[in-house]
Amino acid sequence: MTTARDLVRRRLLAALALIGLCGFVALGVWQLERRVWKLDLIARVDARIHAAPVPLAAVDRAAPPGEIEYRRVRVTGTYLQGRDTLVQAVTERGSGFWVLSPLRTQAGTVLINRGFVAGERGSVRAPVPGGIVTVTGLIRLTEPGGGFLRANDATADRWYSRDVAAIAKARVLGPVAPFFIDADASPDRNATPIGGLTVVRFQNTHLIYALTWFALAGLCGFAALRILRAPDVT
Repeated sequence: MTTARDLVRRRLLAALALIGLCGFVALGVWQLERRVWKLDLIARVDARIHAAPVPLAAVDRAAPPGEIEYRRVRVTGTYLQGRDTLVQAVTERGSGFWVLSPLRTQAGTVLINRGFVAGERGSVRAPVPGGIVTVTGLIRLTEPGGGFLRANDATADRWYSRDVAAIAKARVLGPVAPFFIDADASPDRNATPIGGLTVVRFQNTHLIYALTWFALAGLCGFAALRILRAPDVT
């Protein structure tokens, strides 16, 4: 016969299962909301990437970083000679370096990621164009700290991420824009560095997570139903 203690235990288990059901449903709904946000973000970034370039001076630098990243811009200035920075890179073309060069403009200095060069440190050759140049590319956010599980070492001139502030300090550039620009590919297919290698990829697994949470909610609901409908043992 079912005792009062068994009945309390059964009700407690059913209550826990129902709490789990509510919690997992809430998580599933949250993931669906995150999916809507992510799809909107992807659409907005895709529109920026394929939009016509605007003058860099027209970009509101006080805007939130997420609103200016991947905007296509155009900037004119003169490269500062002898101030290049090589940053470790792994691309679809193999391992090598990004070549970051400071461009002096009427509005100040901005770092330009001129593109990728293969080779070993010390053997890389990436001549800096002289005179006035116009660069078209995508705004990218600074990457402080380092990468490849290694910290940037300004003293040894070893860079594993495109940390704008640290590079500006190491190259004594003074005030610079708080972002850098990934230059577009050059019309000359043999030109180096190789521009236009920006990878834009957003992980969007929210639907999978949502289905997982809803499945767990279903299991909790099924368990609660079985517990509540379990016959009394006499």
